[in-house]
Amino acid sequence: MAEAAAPRRFSTVWLALAVVVGLLLGYAGGLLTPIVRAPDDTSAEAGFARDMSVHHAQAVELAMIAYQKATNEDVRSLAYKIVTTQQAQIGVMKRWLEEWRLEPTGSQPRMAWMPGGGEPLANGLMPGMATNQEVDRLRQSSGKDVDRQFVELMIRHHLGGIHMVEGLLKVSHRPEVVTLATVMKNGQQNEITVMRDLQRDASN
Repeated sequence: MAEAAAPRRFSTVWLALAVVVGLLLGYAGGLLTPIVRAPDDTSAEAGFARDMSVHHAQAVELAMIAYQKATNEDVRSLAYKIVTTQQAQIGVMKRWLEEWRLEPTGSQPRMAWMPGGGEPLANGLMPGMATNQEVDRLRQSSGKDVDRQFVELMIRHHLGGIHMVEGLLKVSHRPEVVTLATVMKNGQQNEITVMRDLQRDASN
């Protein structure tokens, strides 16, 4: 009987050890998973978060000018929406970088994360962005010129942003990134429709 009990005790000890080891591994895995799975410094997700934050920041700048100076109330309303929406999205992307333990700026050139994006940028600017001269011209304009210039600049700006989003969606499957990028694309497509309607109304 004693000899029969020994193997059972031996098996029980190993089973207990296996359970303890399994629990420890599971606990460690739960702690380490966010770190291991977080996008790295050269990932498309990190590059997108950094570059789109800069892209959005210019949209906010242009929209603030339009909100303060536009004569058309529909233009002012759109500008206000762009300011609030894109500033909030900048906050989300900055929080991602903090959670991924990455710096706000990376080691890669602008757009290097995007398929085909490593080519030299026109005027050193990302797709759709206004030049400093265009921003200054909008700031110095008045009356209906503000409405017209803002709509023209922002349509181009949104088209560039959508281009960047589509590039990200080809390579990223990270849920929170894909979700926000899709929201950006849909929102900016809708705003382009609104702005083109404003252009048609202004020309009639």
